[in-house]
Amino acid sequence: MKKREFLKIAGLGSIGLAGRDATSASLGLSNQPDSKQLFNMSGYAAPKIDTVRIGYIGMGNRGSGAIKRIVHLANVQVKGVADIVPEKATNAKKQLMEAGHNPESYSGSADSWKKLCDRDDVDLIYICTPWNLHAPMAIYAMEQGKHVAVEIPAATTVDECWKMVEVSEKTKKHCMMLENCCYDFFELLTLNMARQGFFGEIVHVEGAYIHDIFDSLFQKDKRFELWRLKENQRNGNLYPTHGLGPVAQILDINRGDKMDYLVSTSSNDFMLQAKANELAVKDPDFKRFAGKSFRGNMNTTTIKTSKGKTIMLQHDVSSPRPYSRLHLISGTKGAAQKYPLPENEISGRLAHGHEWVKDNEFKALEQKYQPEIVKRVGELAKKVGGHGGMDFLMDWRLIDCLRNGLPLDQDVYDAASWSVISPLSEWSVANKSNSIDIPDFTNGSWKKNKPVDITLKEGGNTEVKS
Repeated sequence: MKKREFLKIAGLGSIGLAGRDATSASLGLSNQPDSKQLFNMSGYAAPKIDTVRIGYIGMGNRGSGAIKRIVHLANVQVKGVADIVPEKATNAKKQLMEAGHNPESYSGSADSWKKLCDRDDVDLIYICTPWNLHAPMAIYAMEQGKHVAVEIPAATTVDECWKMVEVSEKTKKHCMMLENCCYDFFELLTLNMARQGFFGEIVHVEGAYIHDIFDSLFQKDKRFELWRLKENQRNGNLYPTHGLGPVAQILDINRGDKMDYLVSTSSNDFMLQAKANELAVKDPDFKRFAGKSFRGNMNTTTIKTSKGKTIMLQHDVSSPRPYSRLHLISGTKGAAQKYPLPENEISGRLAHGHEWVKDNEFKALEQKYQPEIVKRVGELAKKVGGHGGMDFLMDWRLIDCLRNGLPLDQDVYDAASWSVISPLSEWSVANKSNSIDIPDFTNGSWKKNKPVDITLKEGGNTEVKS
């Protein structure tokens, strides 16, 4: 059965979801194309750019951190910064000028960022805005001939995912989602170990984003126009890629295997609506949220791949519980797990039998399988920072690939397939956890695409400044 026929039979024209009419259009499930691939962006090496000229959109939490990191890289020029709040754009420009850059600032209107994308002297647009703006900005930037690095999730509807793929293939411009967790040290270690057969055949993996940010969802000074509280009126796994990205690379998703279908279920919401109702009594800004439905506290989504592997993802940002970005690998010869964190300095757990290996054996395995990127840049990354260094590793690798004309570690198919879990999980939750197919954004090329290169045999020459 073709996807369009399935969606029609499934009755997607009228689904009550998250306090609104969740039609097929609102989830972007209505127009999935039966198209052929225009150009295969997996493994594509764009022409070399010796000095990468960058424009940043969004100077909030993520954007302000990004410009602090980029000044530590050689062969980059920040040409512009954009934010709808003038003070944020001005402050970002001042910080960059102190570091030797001379960017223009763009602000004052909802579409001032387009002027930055329109410039002829920008190679890369780096997007750190609220989620609903990610795909429109990425698509526009590629249409203006720019490579794109976009924060997570890259899109919030299925239609947006397809459009990003179409435009990237048409323009031959990279569209990389900034999934920083793929560059965390234990995740990189397990990816290298998987490549060298430590786990045998991978059978099952797990990932999660469990992070108590409940209070910040209601803080007007931290969330522009309370954008993330608005997003939490959707009910599904709204933030799947932190957990999914690293395990998808280990499973060679889109590069030898693909995600086939998912089922998803959510608990009820036991906290968000009650807090919104409470605040609405004394603050007019929250009246629009009073009595509305919100995402359930915990969402659990399970995925089956074409090769028979399984993936379990969880999402909870409202319950008062310890942080966990669960990363679990289970194979025929061994296993690995990160979170809950051990009490000692070891960053995770490894097993080659029925018990976790002892600390001294772990350290020996860690040394044996240490990835090349960690050997070269790991200690510098820890000093620069950004979630312990993984953000800097991500930026360094992105710039190094662009400078050396190398394929990116994450391409537009990854951005689309990892992000699409969110709207598909919404559909499943709204339909009593029925299964739904996951689109093949590679249009079949996953069968021949090569796995992500982690050897650093090429490139690796981008210098780091103190």
